[in-house]
Amino acid sequence: MQRDFSAVKRLVIKVGTSSLVAPDRSIRLERIDRLAFVISALTQRGLDVVLVSSGAMGFGLNVLGLSQRPPEVPRQQAVSSVGQVAMMSLYAQIFSHYQSTVSQLLLTRDVVEYPTSLDNARNAFASLFALRIIPIVNENDAVSVEEMDHITKFGDNDRLSAVVADIINADLLIMLSDIDGLYDKNPAEHPDARLRQRVSLIDNATIRSAGGAGSAHGTGGMASKIRCAQMVFARNSQMVLMNSREPRDILRVLDGENIGTWFAQEE
Repeated sequence: MQRDFSAVKRLVIKVGTSSLVAPDRSIRLERIDRLAFVISALTQRGLDVVLVSSGAMGFGLNVLGLSQRPPEVPRQQAVSSVGQVAMMSLYAQIFSHYQSTVSQLLLTRDVVEYPTSLDNARNAFASLFALRIIPIVNENDAVSVEEMDHITKFGDNDRLSAVVADIINADLLIMLSDIDGLYDKNPAEHPDARLRQRVSLIDNATIRSAGGAGSAHGTGGMASKIRCAQMVFARNSQMVLMNSREPRDILRVLDGENIGTWFAQEE
């Protein structure tokens, strides 16, 4: 089946920490600039676009000159708090070059599980879209906790992006990663691994092929992205997993080119 995204009017783009912050903790400014250009161009075409962005920890480590994530949770929260300000300041500056205005929404899991706050979140997104403002979403790492009777963490921003796609009833979720898509086996261990162009069914074989952990500064992995695809399938929507190396490829994807892995159920 040929990819056809001509009917897409609302989409979520998720970008991970490793796409924004290099292993040496430097910020990937050129990549962020190209991402801002693409999202601005899509918005100016009339599409509603939400950017779910990780990176607060990576930016915080950069600002504070730290070489690694601190082991203590309170210090992690402090670093993330510093990094969130730095990240949003940079986004606001770069997006403004393309005549785009951005906003910040920090969410916790209980926000989407409590009906009144969920309605408030939906209303906020709707109002921002009406004003042609680009929402940038992240988890509120400074206050998120995971306790038996009070769980506010999403787990990772892969899951958060699927939740946001559900909240706004997005037509498509584009997941930007540091790999080209889903392979039939681990390409780091098997040179003959083949990129899967389309996944229409998530079975045990698909789940087994999705092993692996996240980057040094991130928390997501391929298994997390497969779980997101399951959430997308549950609402009869679709997802593309692709490399973040060249954000302009998003435009090629929306034009129907076979880039990355397309998760779409059979009609």
